Amino acid sequence: MPKDTFNIPITKPWIGEPEVIAASRPILSGWVTQGPEVASFEQEFARFVGAPAALAVSNCTTALHLALLAVGVSPGDEVITVSHSFIATANSIRYCGAIPVFVDIQPDTFNIDPQLIERGISEHTKAILCVHQMGMPCDLGAILDIARRHNLPVIEDAACAVGSEMKWGGKWQKIGFPMGDIACFSFHPRKLLTTGDGGMITTSNLEWDHKFRLMRQHGMSVPDTVRHGSPQVIFESYEQLGYNYRMTDIQAAVGREQLKRLPEIVTHRREQAQRYMDLLVSIPGLELPKEPEWARSNWQSFCVRLPQECDQFQVMQFMLDAGVSTRRGIMNAHREPAYETQPWICGPASENCYCSAGECVNLVESERAQDTCILLPLFHQMTEAEQDYVVETLSQACKIATKIPHYLSSPNRV
Repeated sequence: MPKDTFNIPITKPWIGEPEVIAASRPILSGWVTQGPEVASFEQEFARFVGAPAALAVSNCTTALHLALLAVGVSPGDEVITVSHSFIATANSIRYCGAIPVFVDIQPDTFNIDPQLIERGISEHTKAILCVHQMGMPCDLGAILDIARRHNLPVIEDAACAVGSEMKWGGKWQKIGFPMGDIACFSFHPRKLLTTGDGGMITTSNLEWDHKFRLMRQHGMSVPDTVRHGSPQVIFESYEQLGYNYRMTDIQAAVGREQLKRLPEIVTHRREQAQRYMDLLVSIPGLELPKEPEWARSNWQSFCVRLPQECDQFQVMQFMLDAGVSTRRGIMNAHREPAYETQPWICGPASENCYCSAGECVNLVESERAQDTCILLPLFHQMTEAEQDYVVETLSQACKIATKIPHYLSSPNRV
């Protein structure tokens, strides 16, 4: 196909007539928010991942907020996490009034480096919030070993990881199975399973699950489903501060159909990722993502590290001009303007950070990933011809997008 016929997005949700029909059920029933469809979606999702309990919420950010509150994170506490993640990870900690303690990542998996976690633990540490970045499972076994030694709960930011698996106790288990304490998922349109927006919390701790159910609906003591189904008048009470973090029945109905598609989506996505691996080895200096032998990623995103001499912006602009959308490496919260005024820690609490803005000596790999990596298009409907064109375009871009020496790019150069 001629290149001018291609217009390849970074991703595209796989939704269609089954989701349209499903959405019509709650619309025609008249019960359109947190009702029977939500309850069924929760049960089906729990069975899918093998968790005792699952709770649907409005998005993954609210899921993370509730998870942190449930384990007791409060103002002044510290939570170990990564800066190298969508900003919602750090924001959820700040919503609790707590301080994120940023740990650097492993350069090959883009996940938190377990060897660096203990140096960030202090007497104020209340939890570890790890991220399965871009769907790649983090080293949960090593993280849990550390957490248990320090009596810390582990919350998994599994926003991107629905359908991903890791070997646990000799068996393959889906992320969301109770390996850690709580797992939080996103159903944003960029994820493999989408409800337009939405989220899910899984846990084996039924006391926490009860807290989630109260807090997601303003702290209401009696759910709508119970009150509306009762033959007697019931007056609810509000005994604690809660939030409006509910999922609608319209979203849940769509999610139930998406959950049926998920195994096929994950299988095909893994085939597409392997095809990228096979094709991209032809580009000199390009570094491909690594999947540990104990992990099976859903490949929510496919991230490559550019050859050392390539300029990230030039590569991305060349590809965009050629009809291929990309994204830069995953952001770092500590480099965003919002965190110029928010408290955060990047190393041992006893050490002060005197790094210049956007250049932290303790987060070198996190910053390098953002500056030297790009995400390539990947979605279920993507054709082999489109994949071939992405690889061809990237190869051409890497040949011409050479970094400009710093002294030549200076605005003061004469």
